[in-house]
Amino acid sequence: MADKRRRARRLVLQALYQWQMASSSASQVEAEFIIDNDMEKVDREFFSALLRGIISEVKALDEVLAPCLDRKVEDLDPIELSVIRMGAYELKNRIDVPYRVAINEAVELTKKFGGTDGHKFVNSVLDKLAPKFRQVEINASRDKR
Repeated sequence: MADKRRRARRLVLQALYQWQMASSSASQVEAEFIIDNDMEKVDREFFSALLRGIISEVKALDEVLAPCLDRKVEDLDPIELSVIRMGAYELKNRIDVPYRVAINEAVELTKKFGGTDGHKFVNSVLDKLAPKFRQVEINASRDKR
């Protein structure tokens, strides 16, 4: 399950990048990715939910991210922006994904596809954002230590 979701996140990152660059519709990008990729090893439902959810909530996600950023959203590297949006979406809407997993997956994607120290920036932004949506979960994990 974790591997299928990891592969789904990787495809979502690529699809978001394409969506940003080509300004295609979410449906069009999703269809192209489903046709062009082997979806057997991907959590397809998770892929679709993330892609459609992020695109439909992009303005709200950017607004909630703004206070956590040290620059304007439009000045971010497109890969880092896509990863941060994905992490923010998971923190906000995917309570089935532990907050640490959402942040870690975003960091790992950035290490693989982003700039040299981009993962540190992504980690910092999502760490600042996590308490906004997951304070109860964060407190519970601290209480267990």
